[in-house]
Amino acid sequence: MPHSPYPTAPGPGSALRRRAALGVLAAVSLVAAALPDAGPLGVGDRLYPHLGNPGYDVRAYDIALAYSGRNDRPLDAVTKITARATARLDRINLDFSHGTVRSVEVNGRPARHLARGEDLIVTPRGTVRAGTPLRIVVRHTSDPRPGKTGQGREGGWLRTKDGLAMANQVDAAHRVFPGNDHPSDKALYTFRVTAPKGLTVVANGLRLARYPSAVRGLPDDGHAPAARGGRDVGQRPAPAAATTWVYRSAHPMATEVAQVSIGRSAVVRRGGPHGLPVRDVVPAADRKRLEPWLAETPGQLAWMEGKVGRYPFETYGVLLAQAETGFELETQTLSLFEERLFTTKQYPRWYIEAVMVHELAHQWFGNSVTPRTWSDVWLNEAHATWYEELYAHEHSKVSMDQRTRRAYSVSDRMRAEGGPPGSPKAPAPGNKTGIFRPVMYDGSALVLYALRQKIGPAAFDRLERTWVTRHRDGVAGTADFTALASRVSGQDLTAFFRSWLYDAKTPPMPGHPDWKAHYRTPQPPAKAPAAKPGKQRPAGRTRS
Repeated sequence: MPHSPYPTAPGPGSALRRRAALGVLAAVSLVAAALPDAGPLGVGDRLYPHLGNPGYDVRAYDIALAYSGRNDRPLDAVTKITARATARLDRINLDFSHGTVRSVEVNGRPARHLARGEDLIVTPRGTVRAGTPLRIVVRHTSDPRPGKTGQGREGGWLRTKDGLAMANQVDAAHRVFPGNDHPSDKALYTFRVTAPKGLTVVANGLRLARYPSAVRGLPDDGHAPAARGGRDVGQRPAPAAATTWVYRSAHPMATEVAQVSIGRSAVVRRGGPHGLPVRDVVPAADRKRLEPWLAETPGQLAWMEGKVGRYPFETYGVLLAQAETGFELETQTLSLFEERLFTTKQYPRWYIEAVMVHELAHQWFGNSVTPRTWSDVWLNEAHATWYEELYAHEHSKVSMDQRTRRAYSVSDRMRAEGGPPGSPKAPAPGNKTGIFRPVMYDGSALVLYALRQKIGPAAFDRLERTWVTRHRDGVAGTADFTALASRVSGQDLTAFFRSWLYDAKTPPMPGHPDWKAHYRTPQPPAKAPAAKPGKQRPAGRTRS
């Protein structure tokens, strides 16, 4: 998840498909009279029960955004969703909660819609049969402003000093665009963003086009209201001197790691391993002083490839935002960082480099191989923390064994506060990102350390490479990892993983009988992190 310095078959099972087949709830009086009351649904995630929606599989998003130059005003938007029904649907639920919906079409025909909680509930003209292709078009606004109270809004659009960026983890993508906001439903993305001339737009994947805007409003791709000869009520046209930028992902992506950056940015390009294009996005005025940090990325990519194999995507880079977040985030192909992490001289160099590797490691663990449910997120954070600490050990002589032993000494307390790694406690009401407690980072990395002690370095390295190769571009969960570990090692690890992932107390560390999991010296209260309550870092930082 965000590192402050901080994400196969879809997860929903047959029971959830049957729920959808009974009638995925929806709107409007004449049709609704024969149906259950419309309401929010969910794919049954233990930690976020209303997140995601059953009954369909999204294949692709095409998202058009028009930015006026003011990050305190809603953006005009059109979201096209290409999907396939996996069950009989009378209604289609989408996750969307922070914008105004003007109209919805399903397979070219207008559809009724209403909002319930954080769901947009759509009633198509007729029942959708299982296996039917779906093309859903939602014309809406995307609002970067906090709610009226300013409370309870976590993530989505991040307002920066010079524009916007996205920070969608855990469940905030639906504050930006409508969709199926759960990591089990990955899809391809195209972003078409119109912004005033002089601003730079960068998004996940590679840029396909950049051209002067043809209309005042949304890009003229045939689905914008202006392209039909008029404007919807309330549409705010983009300035006449505007540019449209088009980006497309070459690999499927979870909603929580989508990224669009709009600002007065410089895009710094260089080559990575085997010709991989590396592009960093930084405030234009600070390009020169940030260059020493940007130059580290190709070497870090080569180091990670030496550990786990080829980088899984078409490009990589870092996005340095002028905003105070308290976290960093592994958005796919373009990791988000606070610029001040690199400019305040508040942190030692080894620490900043390790944080960069943490987010880079997530490109393999969390982005390419995505957790099936949010209870599986320890797989993301354990691996990102593992390679973060290994990098510091190899490059800065920061002993990994000593750091691991310190974490082990407080591991019982971490489990008491956050639950065991494989079954984290649910977030507190009003704090949806609250699963990112210390146990998700150091506590989960302990599982990998113990596993390596148990099966040996050679088997552990084979497991790591096999895991990211077998599940590349897919969705996988804890059961997949534990089964693969047993096969690769030739050992039955059922009891090992049961205790390390689910016990309330930390098991003995293999090879270290002198290590104690309960540190009895009284501890000062943990400093509240600036944003997401993940692993405690210098100055209270967390990371995904």
